[in-house]
Amino acid sequence: MKLYKQDPFGKALFLKKFLIRILAIITHQRYQSFNKLEIEGSEIIRNLPDSGVLFVSNHQTYFADVVAMHHVFNASLKGRVDSIKNVGYLWQPKLNIYYVAALETMKAGLLPKILAYIGAISIERTWRSKGKDIKRQVKMSDISNIGMTLNDGWVITFPQGTTTPFKPIRRGTAYIIKKNKPIVIPVVIDGFRRSFDKKGLRIKKRGVLQSMVIKEPLKIDYENDSVEKIVEQLQFAIEQDKSFLKVTPVDEYVKEEAELNKKRKW
Repeated sequence: MKLYKQDPFGKALFLKKFLIRILAIITHQRYQSFNKLEIEGSEIIRNLPDSGVLFVSNHQTYFADVVAMHHVFNASLKGRVDSIKNVGYLWQPKLNIYYVAALETMKAGLLPKILAYIGAISIERTWRSKGKDIKRQVKMSDISNIGMTLNDGWVITFPQGTTTPFKPIRRGTAYIIKKNKPIVIPVVIDGFRRSFDKKGLRIKKRGVLQSMVIKEPLKIDYENDSVEKIVEQLQFAIEQDKSFLKVTPVDEYVKEEAELNKKRKW
């Protein structure tokens, strides 16, 4: 007989709760003080079932995006409306929130390993490894793990698989949607790449207005919609189709990264 409750990966729930509480206290000011987080649509969270929900979002940093979603989702479940004031909402957090992340990212250091314990579904990317483009087969165990966590709770995924904006949606996300038939909630974030470094651990700039928009569930015909149609729907839902480019076809973040790379070379 087990001495304590575990999640589907065998991780102790009491330890997950403890780690979430500590990280909540450490990170709260990143979204409420140093930089403000403007939230829209969080009332949608309260009406969702306890499991079978897939959040799809654009991606701007490795970790700050996911941590912000933990804050917003739990605040909403505790009755906050588009607000994360008073971090007490994470004293009794929702423990079955998971997120899809690259295995190599989650193994790179102590803090990523702690964040992985909280709820990462670590997968081997099929298109990139150690900074190089590759091609390899999808591991069926990775697909099974995502299905398992959808049965247990909520899953956050970043279907572009990269923090670079306006990249194509990976078809694997559409396959997962067709197979598992989850409720699909689009989330659009902005300002995180200006606030944080690429990993989302170090504050790069203060006084930045960050935003998170939670949209209504997508209407998907799981049986009849093609993978291509679902991919296109996701692309527009998280506002990563190139028609959303506003002023210039070169994103501000890409230019910033190019300048930083030049400085690193010098």
